[in-house]
Amino acid sequence: MITRMDNIGIVVEDLVGAVEFFRELGLELEGRGLVEGEWAGRVTGLGDQRVEIAMMRTPDGHGRIELSRFIEPAVVTDHRAAPVNALGYLRVMFAVDDLADTLERLRPHGLELVSDGVVRFEDAYLLCYVRGPEGILIGLAQDIGAERADPPATPAE
Repeated sequence: MITRMDNIGIVVEDLVGAVEFFRELGLELEGRGLVEGEWAGRVTGLGDQRVEIAMMRTPDGHGRIELSRFIEPAVVTDHRAAPVNALGYLRVMFAVDDLADTLERLRPHGLELVSDGVVRFEDAYLLCYVRGPEGILIGLAQDIGAERADPPATPAE
């Protein structure tokens, strides 16, 4: 049995731009470094490699995104323009407290809505897919269910 999901990996060309985008979204930069050598290539199957990475952590401390910029070997395939129904891993979904504010803060960092805008799912969520720098696809969801919940009852005296 697994004990947790450690991280999701995203390969980028502009590591600095990607870090700034995810910082603005609310993730914290946990660390940066260079992963290189034959041992790393044995894990990935790429042989001798050099990869600059930045590990981003969600505010709750439970989720991470590993942003990677490959120096060697060169990137071989580009899936950034793939639609959401393409095979493979394509997006990460984040819960946000204020979707409108999040979208506004991310616009200067290259944010583009995938569709016509924000969609309401019943009385539960506001949802949208967006593309960030380099076409990184993410989902954003605001829980609006709490807005309709009745306040807790006050105990009778």
